Amino acid sequence: MARRLNWEGSRDCLRRLREDHVRDSELVVRLWEECLMNYREKLGDELWTVYEQVCIAALDCQRLDLSEICLELLHNKFPDSVRVKRLLGMRYEAEKKFVKAEEVYQSIIDKDESNMFVRKRLVTIAKEQNDVTKAIDLLNKYLEQFMTDFEGWLELCDLYLSQLDYSKASYCMEELIMSNPHNHLFYQKFAEIKYTMGDAESMAMARSYYAQAIKLNPKNVRALYGLFLSSSNLAVTASKGGGGKEKQNNIKNAAWAAQQLNERYQTDQPKEMTEETRVVEAIEKNKHPGSISDYFTEKGDEFTREERCQHYQMITCLLWQ
Repeated sequence: MARRLNWEGSRDCLRRLREDHVRDSELVVRLWEECLMNYREKLGDELWTVYEQVCIAALDCQRLDLSEICLELLHNKFPDSVRVKRLLGMRYEAEKKFVKAEEVYQSIIDKDESNMFVRKRLVTIAKEQNDVTKAIDLLNKYLEQFMTDFEGWLELCDLYLSQLDYSKASYCMEELIMSNPHNHLFYQKFAEIKYTMGDAESMAMARSYYAQAIKLNPKNVRALYGLFLSSSNLAVTASKGGGGKEKQNNIKNAAWAAQQLNERYQTDQPKEMTEETRVVEAIEKNKHPGSISDYFTEKGDEFTREERCQHYQMITCLLWQ
């Protein structure tokens, strides 16, 4: 790509990457070395921003020689800059000198406690050293000050999941859902955590949140699978407990989800590929014998339009249960 672009095109490409927050490190290094490095005098004051961008990209690519050159030039120009110190800490991280990196980051925090980026770097160091307990503690302290950072909540959720602490992981997702109520992926992940917990109350909650994910994005196949499995599980539980009405409602929900999955694969995937992956067969095998299969036999292969509307309304009603 760099060979096809002149220096202006390369500069504009780096600008777009910065503006769109895209971290394509290999492309950045290639554009710099094959083109922009020879036209640096034409960049004006933007040169220093490009040096910073190239330095981070070089660290990602383990090009420590290139990062050292950029860091030295930036340090000479801005000897007291916090951003340059941050780059120095990242350089130490790349060299696995974590103690020195922590010292650099701590010196920045002592002067500026609100520096979000540096606090995140401390969490990264703890993860790199496989100290998950410390990473969780640092991230909790960070989120006490920056509660609206959804990336921080997602990271904390994943850390709790790595420790099999599902209750705290679900709490993180609840925080995300409250701040981003229209993101279907958050509802889906919360439902998956509840499904994994496995008790009857959690399974019912998983069903409800899978339903909400489907309502927000009807094309969410993963949520359809979740609704199918959670409803099937609840139907089995209800049959053991003698709950006839609850069992029938869950059978209908599972049947609706299975029908949607069948239609999705038949519409969006070639028949040969569907047969090869045996998706439909897997769905059929997961149906609870004597319940969902019988319901399909009873209703036939196709639902009427009115029945589709009824099932969709039923899914919506689950949100309030």
